[in-house]
Amino acid sequence: MFTLSSANAVRAHPHVFIDGGVDFHLSENDTLKALRVTWLYDAFETLYMLSSHDMSLTQDGVLSEDDRVALTDRLSNWPDDFDGSAHLTVNGQAVNLAWPSGLDVQIIDGRLRLTFLRGLEPPLPLKDADVEVAFYESTYFFDFSITKTPEVIANKDNCRATVISFEPNRHDPLLKALAKLSREETPTEANVGANFADRIYLRCGQ
Repeated sequence: MFTLSSANAVRAHPHVFIDGGVDFHLSENDTLKALRVTWLYDAFETLYMLSSHDMSLTQDGVLSEDDRVALTDRLSNWPDDFDGSAHLTVNGQAVNLAWPSGLDVQIIDGRLRLTFLRGLEPPLPLKDADVEVAFYESTYFFDFSITKTPEVIANKDNCRATVISFEPNRHDPLLKALAKLSREETPTEANVGANFADRIYLRCGQ
């Protein structure tokens, strides 16, 4: 699951490009219970991933139910070095998230979509807090882009989510250095993906 490559990125970092986003599960008192994360692979990566599991789409462009269930089961075995893609901070402090749960696998317009939950233990009050979710993978092998409008589930009237997209600068020396890396090389800078993250800012109680 985590070793796929994109034909458009053979000579540069990153190698896998994934659309998606993050939704917020809140209780009625502005308490964050979980994040729901969405990954949407492109059509090429979808076919590559399915072939690696000896699966293919039906004539209707979907997975058979047996294959969908089997793929969900296989992809639910997250690797020990799972990075998560959704990095939560509240008032500038990193917040640990529970291991992924509730994975759902679907084919949407020929693209593989994964959705899963990252719970908070215990749930976290958010009233008047500065909440940020950065959407990235630390080595920048995977490039995550927020293309899904974030939803605030259960208490949307009291909270506002704003997406701030990363704006690349072709003169950025770090981007130039990454572009020169081969497929076998990884960046030496720790947590390099954070430099290129799309971000969601959430405010509740105002």
